[in-house]
Amino acid sequence: MSTQDPLLSVEGIEVRYGAATALREASLLVRPGQLVAVIGNNGAGKTSLMRGLTGLVRPSAGRVMFKGADTTRLAAHAKVARGLVMVPEGRMLFPDQSVEDNLILGAYVHGGLKRPEAKRNLERALSLFPRLRERLQQPAGSMSGGEQQMLAIARGLMTEPDLLVIDELSLGLAPKIVEQLIGILRDLNRQGLTILLVEQLASYALAIADYAYVVAHGHVEREGPSAVLAKDPDVMEAFLGKKKAA
Repeated sequence: MSTQDPLLSVEGIEVRYGAATALREASLLVRPGQLVAVIGNNGAGKTSLMRGLTGLVRPSAGRVMFKGADTTRLAAHAKVARGLVMVPEGRMLFPDQSVEDNLILGAYVHGGLKRPEAKRNLERALSLFPRLRERLQQPAGSMSGGEQQMLAIARGLMTEPDLLVIDELSLGLAPKIVEQLIGILRDLNRQGLTILLVEQLASYALAIADYAYVVAHGHVEREGPSAVLAKDPDVMEAFLGKKKAA
């Protein structure tokens, strides 16, 4: 795969839950080194799109290509092993386990901390999030929401992702914490990590993304460079709370 080829190509996928269609004919591309945003209101279909492309649910139609291979029918754990990793909505930590144990579980897909690379990844994660170093033996569920989100991202980094998908980064967090996390994602992307950020608070996502997709009513309604979408009157009114000029 060349640097010009998409790292991830989602081609017209459909996601169904029983008789209900949550997502239809959704397509997106993520190229190596990009930070791509997916924005939309609650219930728009963003999480269904992420669940479909990461293997948490199997699409009922369409195709998911990752690093040049068809991964549509692969389960989530198989995609993680290939480098497609999601930090899920709600964080999904092991609350009774320590911070350290949650981080080690992130490295499990590559054999835990047995490899020197895993120990370096752990040190990198703790350097990114110094609060976690202070709380290594503390149960994950006893930490604040912001600290838990830090842990969820750090656990994702422990899997050595080629593409890190982050679903609803800001959920339940104070603006100051969101701004801190957004800054860390920007730095990680500048260091070469490819990121797909799913976010209801469009202003945060569009501020750091290269490209963005707008999901509404179960499909991708719009796409374009983030700077262009941030100036689009319809997007501004729907997601940024700004009214169109009369």
